[in-house]
Amino acid sequence: MKLWNLFVSVTRKLPKPMDTATAQKVVADLLNWEVVVNDGNSILGAGKLLERYKYSFWDSLIVHAALQAGAAVLLSEDFSPGQHIQGMTIENPFSE
Repeated sequence: MKLWNLFVSVTRKLPKPMDTATAQKVVADLLNWEVVVNDGNSILGAGKLLERYKYSFWDSLIVHAALQAGAAVLLSEDFSPGQHIQGMTIENPFSE
């Protein structure tokens, strides 16, 4: 999603829209995030994860991108919570 689209959506299209100042803070925060570009090496890395952990290709690509970004924790309800992959821990944000 483009940031301008996000800004318009959260300030105008939600049932309870954000005020402009809050939306600006959200966009400012997102500008600090590292962007991981999926390229040919990402596909190869995801393929290795797919073979080792038996994830789907798309889940493997998500895990690979998180590892490339240096994430210590990956939040997902789709993986086994508590699993460790190359120093990164998977946690389910919805489990107690």
